[in-house]
Amino acid sequence: MAIPRQLPNTITVVRILCAPVFLWLLLADAGADGALRWWAAALFIVAIATDGIDGYLARKHDIVTDLGKLLDPIADKVLTGFAFIGLSILAELPWWVTVIVLIREIGITVYRFLVVSDHVLAAAWMGKLKTVAQALALSLALLPLWTLAGEWIFWVNGVTMTIAVVLTIASGIDYVVSEVRAAREKRTSS
Repeated sequence: MAIPRQLPNTITVVRILCAPVFLWLLLADAGADGALRWWAAALFIVAIATDGIDGYLARKHDIVTDLGKLLDPIADKVLTGFAFIGLSILAELPWWVTVIVLIREIGITVYRFLVVSDHVLAAAWMGKLKTVAQALALSLALLPLWTLAGEWIFWVNGVTMTIAVVLTIASGIDYVVSEVRAAREKRTSS
């Protein structure tokens, strides 16, 4: 069965549009552990899960586009960036963590736009692993599981967030090293 050629990119755009709605739900009642917090977490989880769906559809139906390669990581960064910012506004995550993550994410995004006329910088395996780690850490931090499981969940949240931040930094370094190597090889072959 053929799917519309623009479906994967449409899913990606919807993910971007979900980000401000998610942030509003998270902050509307100052992050209280009530219904809005659960809805915010659920929207985040559903939206971030579409990352795998749009990519799968594009690859399976051979409709991968340069626009999709560019928009997909941006959609992830917008959604996860809003989550990091929201958790820091609520004082549930230190601002220095959010700043480190945002510097890496914005830096790679700006670089993508700078080199788009030369080549599209697709997500590398470490960047994809970073996105999964961030999605897991943020989902656990957003869900008010402490109301069901108790205080020990904060330890789990701390461990998963630490892993996500380490992978965020490592994947940023990996992108820089890969691009420097590619530029050297290009100069050498010219």
